[in-house]
Amino acid sequence: MSKNIEIDSEPSRVARKSVHYMRLNMGWLIPIGVSALVLLIGWPIVSVPAGHTAVVDFYGHAFHSTLRSGVQFKMPFAHIYMFSLKTQLLEVDLNVPTNEGLVVSVDASVLYHIKHTAVRDIYTTVGIQFTDVLLKPEVHSTIRSLTSRVAAKALYSAGRDELSDGITKQLNEKLNPRGIEVEQILLRKVVLPPLVTTAIEEKLKAEQESQRMEFILTKEKQEAERKRIEAQGIADFQKIVSQGISPQLLEWKGIEATEKLAASRNTKVIVVGSQKNGLPLILGDHQTSSEA
Repeated sequence: MSKNIEIDSEPSRVARKSVHYMRLNMGWLIPIGVSALVLLIGWPIVSVPAGHTAVVDFYGHAFHSTLRSGVQFKMPFAHIYMFSLKTQLLEVDLNVPTNEGLVVSVDASVLYHIKHTAVRDIYTTVGIQFTDVLLKPEVHSTIRSLTSRVAAKALYSAGRDELSDGITKQLNEKLNPRGIEVEQILLRKVVLPPLVTTAIEEKLKAEQESQRMEFILTKEKQEAERKRIEAQGIADFQKIVSQGISPQLLEWKGIEATEKLAASRNTKVIVVGSQKNGLPLILGDHQTSSEA
C-alpha cells in the first residue's frame, strides 16, 4: 500500500516543477516584451529625406538643434516634424481690383523656400501649417494691394514684369524676418471683364488702322517727292539742252536730214522749207507717182 502512494506522488512533483519553471520563464518574458514594445513606440533612429530638416519635439519642448538629412538619432518618445528646404510652389487664384475700379481675375504662382536656420522658429511660432497660416494670407494681401495701384493695361502689357517684381520685393520684406524667402512671382493668367476686353480690342484695331493710314500717307508723300525730283530733273535737262541748241546747229541738222532723205530709195519728192532755215518735208513716193 505504501509503494502505491510513492508512485502516485512522483508525477505530482514533476508537475509542480514544470509550473515553477513556467513561472520563472514568464517572469523574464514580460520585461522583454515590454522593452520591445517601448523600443517600437519610441524608436530612437529616424531617417530624414534629402532636402529636408526635422524638428524634434519632446512633449512640447522643441530642441534648438534640428536634424539634417540622413540617418539621425533622437530621444525616444520624441516626435519628429519634417520641413522641406526645397523650392516649393504655391498657386493662387484671385479676383483683384485695379485703380479704375475693375475686378480682374489673376492666376499667380509663388516660388518660395524656407531657411534652414528659421525652421525651429517657424515650428514654434506658426506651426507645420505655415503655408495656410502665414504665406497664403500675405500673398493675397500683397497682390491685391499692388494691383489696386495700377491700371488694368499694366496686367497684360510689359508692366506685368514690373508688377511681379514689386510683389516679390514686398513679400520678402514681410516674410524674410519669419524665415521664408520668396524667389519669384509668376502672373500666369489675367482675365479682364468682357466689356473691357471688347473695348481694348476695338482700341487696338483703331490704333492699327491709324498706323496703316500714317504708312499710306508717308508712302504718298515719298512718291510725290520722287515725282517732284523727277520733274525737276527733266526740267533741268531741257534747260541744258535748249541752251546748247543754236540756229546754225538746227540748219546743219536740217541739211543732214535732207541728204538722208534724198539718198533713200522710197523718198524722191522732197520739198524744202520756204524759210531760210526751214526743214524738209516729204510729200509722197516718186515711184508711186511715176507709175500713176
